[in-house]
Amino acid sequence: MKAVKVDTLETGEIDYDHLRRCLLENSNKPAIVNVNIGTTVKGAVDDLDQVIEILKDCGFSEDRFFIHCDGALFGMMIPFVKKAPMVSFRKPIGSVSVSGHKFVGAPVPCGVVMTRLRYIEGISSDVEYLNSRDATIMGSRNGHAPIYMWYNLTLKGYDGMRKDVEKCLRNAHLLRDMLEGAGIKTMLNEFSSTVVFERPEDEEFVRKWQLACEGDIAHVVVMPNINVEKLQRFVSELIESRAHIAAKRAMTVVREAQAATDWVEY
Repeated sequence: MKAVKVDTLETGEIDYDHLRRCLLENSNKPAIVNVNIGTTVKGAVDDLDQVIEILKDCGFSEDRFFIHCDGALFGMMIPFVKKAPMVSFRKPIGSVSVSGHKFVGAPVPCGVVMTRLRYIEGISSDVEYLNSRDATIMGSRNGHAPIYMWYNLTLKGYDGMRKDVEKCLRNAHLLRDMLEGAGIKTMLNEFSSTVVFERPEDEEFVRKWQLACEGDIAHVVVMPNINVEKLQRFVSELIESRAHIAAKRAMTVVREAQAATDWVEY
């Protein structure tokens, strides 16, 4: 299957103008579009409504496109975020996926995929010894994973989930403000709890805090277990690390200058 890589904006969100061009260049084929509900590195949320509008503007009727909404982490958070775009099967989407081991906190890797019944009727089959229908690739699922998810969701309830999301967003904004106050270039997308900032030069600091880095940026994904005190300690140690690196760099410059002077005198 031919795949077309669509450009992204600086925020990590899909480049809608490039998406439009890609669709027009391939208008003779049906389209499968991946819409991110929180990208991995920058936490960007693609505008589902705008993607649907572009598809229709480019001549793609609903029977000629399939939209998958990838909400691995943020898919479980976005329903509780005020003014965030709504991801709903009332819209012409084909499927949604979310992880159970991320925001929900299941202790084993797991996830949920929701799709329309008509898409699985052709691939599911009755399994006699299970006394149920199955449509998984391997024909088997982890029975413990849904129990973990059910337990956490039942324990917290709707209000508990909402409070966790509000706490994450509040602390993410606090972290952004603290980093910017320290003169560190930072970015936080509107509906995200992922704080992106310039990559620390001190690799020991990166390893200690297990920072996920890509190129010249790093990010912190603020989750419910993170409190203000931990954020303050993180920023304080980052400031110390940057000062230490700056001092080493300055010392190197002095030594190089001294070495050059010594050589001239010699």
